[in-house]
Amino acid sequence: MKHKKILYILSGTGVVALIILIIIYRILFGINIIAHRNNQIIYIPTGSSYEQVMDTLKLKLKIKNKNVFGWLANKKHYPALIKPGRYVIDKELTYNNLINILRSGNQVPVNLTLSNVHTLNQIAGRIGKQLEADSLKIIGFLDDSSNYISDGFKKENIISVFIPNTYEFYWNTDPKGLYTRMLKEYRLFWNEQRLSKAKEKGLDQKEVSILASIIDDEAAKPEEKPRIAGVYLNRLKRGIPLQADPTIKFALNDISITRILKKHLLVDSPYNTYKHSGLPPGPIGCATIEGIDAVLNAERHDWLYFAAKADFSGYHNFSRTLSEHNRYALLYQKELDKRKIFK
Repeated sequence: MKHKKILYILSGTGVVALIILIIIYRILFGINIIAHRNNQIIYIPTGSSYEQVMDTLKLKLKIKNKNVFGWLANKKHYPALIKPGRYVIDKELTYNNLINILRSGNQVPVNLTLSNVHTLNQIAGRIGKQLEADSLKIIGFLDDSSNYISDGFKKENIISVFIPNTYEFYWNTDPKGLYTRMLKEYRLFWNEQRLSKAKEKGLDQKEVSILASIIDDEAAKPEEKPRIAGVYLNRLKRGIPLQADPTIKFALNDISITRILKKHLLVDSPYNTYKHSGLPPGPIGCATIEGIDAVLNAERHDWLYFAAKADFSGYHNFSRTLSEHNRYALLYQKELDKRKIFK
């Protein structure tokens, strides 16, 4: 009888213990965190304290028992292992899952797209909206040529490192990390084939980027880019000034100009390709891959001039002689007058 009593007591105790263990397990490892929305984004800035992280989590997530979560976070030493970054949290999680994500630094990268930018300030502004480093920190780094002079760049041509494309970056990437990554992508882009083609044209990578940036602005129709590249290469070989209108807009810092006038050609700038022969000191924007490859695969012909067609189709008339070019240019000028485009 006594033995049976003991067995009953032990069995009852075991059941109670099992229930307690199940309750503890559910508390610690059950679904106890619900995001306010699917794929909730949580930003943890560099240098955040544990208290600041908790404030952010409470704002973005519904935590069933904050005391239990805090106890487990301390047991797993999370306050000493805070990793900054951009974290995407699923709709439902356990305390343990969330703590493991945060303390491992398992953040989700940002897709950073670079396109249609003309200056370092524009690059800094575009990137500063998507990464922790703001535009002032980024432009501060890019303005200081000592950060990249050992890699063969100057402030005038450092923009060529930023080849337009979409890149994955961790949100907390600092300006130096940003530059290091873009330099790596730049070197991968300039493979042996591209380097060989540039050498055939008598240009280095930076010079190709300069010419490509001009062509990107000149050509409304992508299929004309290799032909326009051929014109400019012919002029460079003969020592004829490029006389590229986009460089005048750049020199005047006004890309809104729709008609280049004689007064614009007087601007005192090394980017004035009407006054100065050869290439300007640096690109007038982020040269596109399409523009770079147009230079490397430029058409071989004997044209030296081109003028926009008067039908405003975006295409150009190409000429071998100045007299022929002037006729086409006059037709275009008359059409500008007719459409009342005077500046």
